[in-house]
Amino acid sequence: MEPYVLLADQLPESALSLVYLVAAILFIQGLRDMTHPRTAVRGNLLSAGGMLLAVGITVLWFEILSPVVLIGGLVVGSLVGAFLAVKVQMTQMPQLVGVFNGFGGGASTVVAGAELLEISGGLPVDVGVAAVFSGIVGSVTFFGSMVAAGKLHGTIDSSAIRYKGEHAVKVLLLVVALIAGIYMVAQPGMVPALEADWVPSYWVLVLAASVLGIALVIPIGGADMPVVIALLNSYSGLAAAGTGFVIGNTALIIAGTLVGAAGAILTVIMCESMNRSLSNVLFGGWGEEAASSEEMDEIYEGNIKETSPVEVEMLLDTADRVVIVPGYGMAVAQAQHAVAELSELLAENDVEVEFGIHPVAGRMPGHMNVLLAEADVPYDRMKELEEINPTFKQTDVVIVTGANDVVNPLANTDDSSPIAGMPVLNVSDARTVIVNKRSLSPGFSGIPNPLFAEDNTSMLFGDGKETMQELVNEYKENH
Repeated sequence: MEPYVLLADQLPESALSLVYLVAAILFIQGLRDMTHPRTAVRGNLLSAGGMLLAVGITVLWFEILSPVVLIGGLVVGSLVGAFLAVKVQMTQMPQLVGVFNGFGGGASTVVAGAELLEISGGLPVDVGVAAVFSGIVGSVTFFGSMVAAGKLHGTIDSSAIRYKGEHAVKVLLLVVALIAGIYMVAQPGMVPALEADWVPSYWVLVLAASVLGIALVIPIGGADMPVVIALLNSYSGLAAAGTGFVIGNTALIIAGTLVGAAGAILTVIMCESMNRSLSNVLFGGWGEEAASSEEMDEIYEGNIKETSPVEVEMLLDTADRVVIVPGYGMAVAQAQHAVAELSELLAENDVEVEFGIHPVAGRMPGHMNVLLAEADVPYDRMKELEEINPTFKQTDVVIVTGANDVVNPLANTDDSSPIAGMPVLNVSDARTVIVNKRSLSPGFSGIPNPLFAEDNTSMLFGDGKETMQELVNEYKENH
């Protein structure tokens, strides 16, 4: 096969810079569009187009691999991506995002390492520093994301797995990685005779950082996974930006910086939504101790009122305003379509219907919004915590389906509670509260919920999808 003609041999260097600039503009505009549901699809397409443009020009400009290998890689990757997009259920999207974060970090580590192998003679300090950064952050991201995805998927225990001396282990692993990195960067000046022998140091660094990634995420409980996913997303972007400096790729630097900054901002927002610091999320082990049966009995015994779909339908008959509060239980039961149908039936009968969305409901930021949008719930019915909370006092019926910690009043009343100060949906302000859950089991925080025992609360026990569908059927029969 004859070697293919590179664009670098046909066009000036400024052409490459121009294409990268266009790709960067598409990235920025795409990210901006994805901040609003009406433009989110366009934003996704613009970002994907920018990445396709950046990858395409890079492949055609530089002599990287043979065309057959490059096309084969693109085809295989596209087929895998298409398969995942079609087959992965919306309830599994959080763990898929975690896997994607990990692949991004892992790819950055491998690309930086491959570039190091191509460098002969001494290692430039700037390239070495960027490679060290990318290797550490990328390795932590890959293995940390795999653990996070495993916790979300249930293949790894979702509770906070703690062990004696865990913080010392993390510090030791980080120190090993940093020493290997410092040795790699400083070696040419320190030991001239060994100036080309820095490559093994990179793999020592990668190994230590990989174990560090596992050690960082294993002790974090499932309730904190939304924050961890956002943080790892930021890490994947930063690792990509570091690799961009290693290989001198402007588009990769810009794209990685955008992802890193967006992930960091989202992480801060998620922490504020839980009224917790990032250090507390990473080292606090929230939810590691479940409530005792004595604590549960003290709150629930003799105070729980059960209801049925028939009785709830009678309540809805007299309601002028209904708020539905979804949680991860709705996602697990895949009840979003039944919930959406109920909301549409109520709206057709002139009932004002809105959805109260807590920022950390579910397993990732925006999880509930995505599920409801999949079920064709109009986005203007989805209200964030700050907007919906003042309206509960004017609400006739609140239906809580699969949510727990995000509606727990202990956040406002008990300073010793693990969720003290966390902004919650004040559903108890409504005239009547219906809570649909399988049981009285605590949420990820591991504490009981006094809301279930309040005078205006009734428990609608059962599977979310089946129970909501029964409620829909009852409502249809009577209207």
